[in-house]
Amino acid sequence: MKNNERPAKSFETSLEALEEIVHKLEQGDLPLEESLGLFEQGIHLSRECQERLSQAERRIEVLLRDQQGRPTVTAFEDDKQEETETGQDENAF
Repeated sequence: MKNNERPAKSFETSLEALEEIVHKLEQGDLPLEESLGLFEQGIHLSRECQERLSQAERRIEVLLRDQQGRPTVTAFEDDKQEETETGQDENAF
């Protein structure tokens, strides 16, 4: 890490900070310069969060490769949602 770099925040910490900035900007009672500063911080945090999500997606893709190294894609189905939609539990007799 370079001397002028700050340690990376966790995804959750960055997302919370971004939500706080959005809330402040939505109130609309800040001076222009402060709003611009918050907007810049928000853009930076948004990019950090997007990069972390992309990294997580790449890690998941690696974990889901088959024995030949090809990515396997399967549909994600929530069992509870499926039970609600069909009106019954698939495992019930």
